[in-house]
Amino acid sequence: MRIESVAVFGLGKVGELVAHLLGRAEFKVVGFDSREREVPNLQTRVMDVADASALRDALREVDAVVSCLPYHLNIAVAEAAHDTGVHYFDLTEDVPTTNRVIELSKDRPDSAFVPQCGLAPGLIGIVGASLAASFDSIRSIELKVGALPQNPTGLLGYAFNWSAEGVVNEYLNDCEVLRSGERRFVPAMTEKERVVIGGIELEAALTSGGLGTMCQSYEGRVQRLDYKTMRYPGHFRQMHFLFEELNLRDERELVGRILVDAKPPVNDDVVYLHAAVEGIHTGQPFRRNHVRAYRPLVIDGQTWRAISWTTAASAVAVVELVATGKLPSKGFVRQEDISLDDLLATRSGSLFDTHGKIDA
Repeated sequence: MRIESVAVFGLGKVGELVAHLLGRAEFKVVGFDSREREVPNLQTRVMDVADASALRDALREVDAVVSCLPYHLNIAVAEAAHDTGVHYFDLTEDVPTTNRVIELSKDRPDSAFVPQCGLAPGLIGIVGASLAASFDSIRSIELKVGALPQNPTGLLGYAFNWSAEGVVNEYLNDCEVLRSGERRFVPAMTEKERVVIGGIELEAALTSGGLGTMCQSYEGRVQRLDYKTMRYPGHFRQMHFLFEELNLRDERELVGRILVDAKPPVNDDVVYLHAAVEGIHTGQPFRRNHVRAYRPLVIDGQTWRAISWTTAASAVAVVELVATGKLPSKGFVRQEDISLDDLLATRSGSLFDTHGKIDA
């Protein structure tokens, strides 16, 4: 099925920009949210995704859907997309959600199911896999992303520009990695290391969900594969104190509320992306790095936070690739099967090519 019309579910900051970028890419777009939203140049409707009948009726009017909803609402949209035969895209980092999407893709021969289209999983995996493709053999793939305030304050040095629920989950859920070529689960917020990007010192630690399906794809082919979140130095020590010494590990919702109240969103954010591959390249040991720093960007006269535009541009670029036949139009599509060059050649993906380079 061709993609000409797209529904966007969830019109928060990322969802609103997803809808705008889809319009710029010449798709017909309709936006859905649980409450009334006024978005310039966008047809919007109120929709409760718990209403299964209304959800399916809405999807019968479009060719594809991009879910920008909280992760626990995505399965309902994916099941509706399966039942109505439309292409499905989301931003989830939740493993059970993705596993359900994979199941749904197996008996739907006429539509594509492409979850995990954000930053991590998503863009970082596309970058890592594209770096790895040029190697004769691969020893390690190291992937890192940090969404941070440019001007941090306090011991946490952080601002919750992204879902607090998602951040808490990635700090507490076990992390899937490859060690000695085999899939393993290890505790989050461990294996800390120092990272320097453009003179800015950061720390990185293992967090869950950022690899998507990469461990399955590279098992037996890569000795070491992991994903780490980058923060300013000292952040993870404070989070260990919060979860372990204050015994709040089982109070995730409470912790999320406390953290957002203490460190609310900021507009002057930055997204750091760091991917590195080591192995044998043209017969010699070699390491390739891909390092970027993305800051707020003006798009058609409106300024968007770095976390918003990088997430939205990555997702819409993938929709463009399916629409133009660069990616399969049926079945499950893994992020690591997407070419970085193809993504950068799309209208939305070109934003990554023109912004974010680190001066050598």
